[in-house]
Amino acid sequence: MSEGWFVVNAREAGWERLEGSGRWCTFEADVRFEEYGINIHVLDPGEPNAMYHGENAQEDFLVLSGECVLVIEGEERRLRQWDFVHCPPWARHVLVGSGDGPCAILMAGTRTPDVELIYPVDAAALAHGAGVREETDDPSVAYAGRQKPVPSPYREGDLPAEVDRAR
Repeated sequence: MSEGWFVVNAREAGWERLEGSGRWCTFEADVRFEEYGINIHVLDPGEPNAMYHGENAQEDFLVLSGECVLVIEGEERRLRQWDFVHCPPWARHVLVGSGDGPCAILMAGTRTPDVELIYPVDAAALAHGAGVREETDDPSVAYAGRQKPVPSPYREGDLPAEVDRAR
């Protein structure tokens, strides 16, 4: 793909996975969107999408299928299909897959030229394996010991059944 407009089907876009943190569709491929990031992230039960964090940019999440737990500002909230979450800058949060099967979430976030992050200690996040034991603002410390994402082709069932049947 090159700069400019394009159309891509989520099943045919690039996908990546990170052991223990799910898999996601990378719509951007070779061209990074300047103003925001967007993807579909699929979590199996117990998988967090990230480490519990806050940042100086807003993010939004729409559950497309399945169930997950939102840990936000130290509170847990169960989410299901069509639940929408808005996180203003510095809202501390993480999503963790739950239920009987995969949870597909549309994720979008603004991009700022000077990204600032905080990974605070939080008991609820730690209980879900999605928290740090010591506060840091360094992603390499928060994710120490984790592997890097690897390419992972689309798998049947990554997207809601209604989407897979629409082929």
